Amino acid sequence: MADDTLWVGVLTAATAIFASWVSSMGQARAARVQAELTAQSQRAERRRESQRAAFLDVMESAHRMGALYWKISETAGIATSPARSAALEELRHSLQAEYAVLRRCVRVVDLEGPDEVVVAAEAFKSSTDPPFRAFKQLIDGDRTAPQRFEDAYEPFWNALARFVDVAKTAVRTP
Repeated sequence: MADDTLWVGVLTAATAIFASWVSSMGQARAARVQAELTAQSQRAERRRESQRAAFLDVMESAHRMGALYWKISETAGIATSPARSAALEELRHSLQAEYAVLRRCVRVVDLEGPDEVVVAAEAFKSSTDPPFRAFKQLIDGDRTAPQRFEDAYEPFWNALARFVDVAKTAVRTP
């Protein structure tokens, strides 16, 4: 009888040790899986935040350019004078500086992606070319340039709206 008790005790102890080992392996695997999922979730959230910041920078730059476009329209309506020429020249410098900011912002979007937003950002950046060309012609005294400038204004805002729509979709997509 004592022999049987010893074997039962050894078998019980071995079973307990094996069950404990299996349980700890399962818990370790579950902890690893949980840690990986948490890390993936954090990376995805950081990426979304980084993209959102890049997209906002483009939009902020666009609105500053838009404000300069309004000032250009107002200044273009002033009768030709040295003050008008000086104001237009100052606006040209401001517009060039803001374009440099926009170009940098679009490059950041190029890095952040996704591809649909990159295409929309590049299209938006390109939409600034016609107003700038018309503005330069306005400075040079071309009498038809103010109308070309005004005509280029709407495509600029439409390109920005397309960028915002695509960016909004990208940020909301998990």
